Amino acid sequence: MRILIITAGSRGDVAPFTGLGRRLLDAGHEVTVAAHPSFAALVGGCGLGHRPLPGDPQDLIRSWSRAASPQEVRALNRAYVDGLADGVAEAVADGTDLVLTAFAPAPLGHVVGEALGVPVIGTHLTPALATREFPLPGTPGTDDLGPEGNLAAGLEVVGRRDRLFAGAVARLRARLGLPAGAPAEPLAGPPAGPAAGIRPVFAGFSPSVVPRPADWPSQAEVTGYWWPARPDGWRPPAELADFLQAGPPPVFIGFGSMAPGHGERLSDLVAAAVKRAGVRAVVQAGWAGLGGGGDDVLAIGDVPHDWLFPQTAAVVHHAGAGTTGAGLRAGVPAVPVPVMADQPFWAARLHRLGVAPRPLPFEGLAAEALADAITACVTEPGRHRRAVELARRIAAEDGAAPVLAHIDAAYGG
Repeated sequence: MRILIITAGSRGDVAPFTGLGRRLLDAGHEVTVAAHPSFAALVGGCGLGHRPLPGDPQDLIRSWSRAASPQEVRALNRAYVDGLADGVAEAVADGTDLVLTAFAPAPLGHVVGEALGVPVIGTHLTPALATREFPLPGTPGTDDLGPEGNLAAGLEVVGRRDRLFAGAVARLRARLGLPAGAPAEPLAGPPAGPAAGIRPVFAGFSPSVVPRPADWPSQAEVTGYWWPARPDGWRPPAELADFLQAGPPPVFIGFGSMAPGHGERLSDLVAAAVKRAGVRAVVQAGWAGLGGGGDDVLAIGDVPHDWLFPQTAAVVHHAGAGTTGAGLRAGVPAVPVPVMADQPFWAARLHRLGVAPRPLPFEGLAAEALADAITACVTEPGRHRRAVELARRIAAEDGAAPVLAHIDAAYGG
């Protein structure tokens, strides 16, 4: 089959789909990923086709920080979403037999699939179906709100996404000749009645990290992680390999796509924390542009986490879904520093699993607190033991297998 994967956002929203895409490719399918142009090399380097989606999420985050009013933020978001709508329509129209869509652009994928008669499957990287068991990622705070409170908070998260895309969805339906009024969101939460006709959703994280809620509809499955594929022919930089061999395992520190424009402040803060904790560190530049220097700190660009993390003593990160999973896979403890969106959810989950100290919110982050958390992380043997055990369970999972099996059964793949 010709399979199109639609995703939008930062690198963490794209990289896991390279792994799922490679598994589909190895099974004989033709796989293309629709993502922002900045990820063309990442996708193509993994042997997958790429179709561009307009927009630059890094520029969007920077523009939010410069916006003078809520109205300006809304205008920025509308322009971004309208661009995505055009890109999704063009990507599907270029030809495909099946669409797999991430949570955020799903309303657009469902509209285009409806118009062109192409089936659509949800492929989510975070819990995105409301449940009574916990508030969904994106809910303010991380406290359990009780069964009905959790459900209401989850429906609000889904509703917030739908409101963001409502204008673009309406314009796209009109452009494609569909009647006004989008159908009800498939699998927004526990069904009130029969679930006939509801599209399947596969959630690409480990049930050992977030067990499948009992009140999710039967069409929703927690599969296990979809691990990013390594670019063909990748080799570690010699400087990094030499640094790793020159001393004890370092601590990894990186904030991924978060905090663009904060590079100088964060670099100074990280240097002070590393010195205070008395550790070696590998610092990933990310969108913040983190730097480092000295015998005990090495600054690097993008490096596959599955190669680097097992060689570290601990990982300090923003608790995005992909980086969280990579740290758990490596069996090393974490220091989560959440910034926004789903990150507080994963940070709290790491702490609850016993593989991380209490999260340090990015806002107000101080060198002393970061150093203390790193020290606690690398000196507590129980935390490391729990991380190793969790990694063992995750290693036994095959997150891509249920997706492949469904495609084979439903479409004769």
